[in-house]
Order: sequence, then C-alpha cells, then structure tokens
Amino acid sequence: MQAAARRMADGGRIVTVSSTDTAWPSPGESVYAASKAAIEQLTRVASRELGRRGITVNAVSPGPTDTDMLRTGAPPEAIAGVAHMTALGRVGTPADIAAVVALLLGPDAAWLTGQNLIADGGLV
Repeated sequence: MQAAARRMADGGRIVTVSSTDTAWPSPGESVYAASKAAIEQLTRVASRELGRRGITVNAVSPGPTDTDMLRTGAPPEAIAGVAHMTALGRVGTPADIAAVVALLLGPDAAWLTGQNLIADGGLV
C-alpha cells in the first residue's frame, strides 16, 4: 500500500481484501484471521493518511466464496449449509467480489473511504 501510494496520482483508489473470518473465525484459522484483521486496520489508517490527496482506501471482506480455498477447506455439505445461511441462499462467486471491488474503484464511491464492505450475500 505504501509503494502504491507513493506512485499513485491524487484522487486514486486503493482496495484491500480482508475476510469475514475476522468476525466469523473458524478453528485453526487464528493466523489467517489475524492477518486479515491487520489489513482492516491498515486500511483505516491509510484512508486518513491519504485522504488529503483525495485517495480513498477501502477494504472488501468476502464471505463464503466459491474458490479453491473454500472447496479444499470445507466438505460439500458444509458449503451447502453455509449457502443456506445467506440471505441470497448461495455462496458468492469470484465475479460477485470483483463487482464490489469495481464499485469501490469507480467515481460513485468517491465519498467512501476507511470502510470495510462486507460482501457475504447477507450471511446471518
């Protein structure tokens, strides 16, 4: 983030990727969850440091998303179970997460900074 900020023009956008594991950690994921929590804090601090240049800094925290990491880390019945826990009744796709990132990169997100957008399909 520091290297990007040094090279970035004023008015730029930075989006980091965290995880809903910071709020819903699973057993054995302490280091992963802690590293993602650190990303969220770095995002908040960077938003304050870079805001005077008009650079926004936000995080996206994907919930259960159909990736190799999810498929190798959870049996199919667990994935189906978590899909039913979302308001949308499914796990996310990489395209779902990319769309949230694209939203933050666009001009309509100019007033959003220091935020962590939870992209989890309404996981309850």
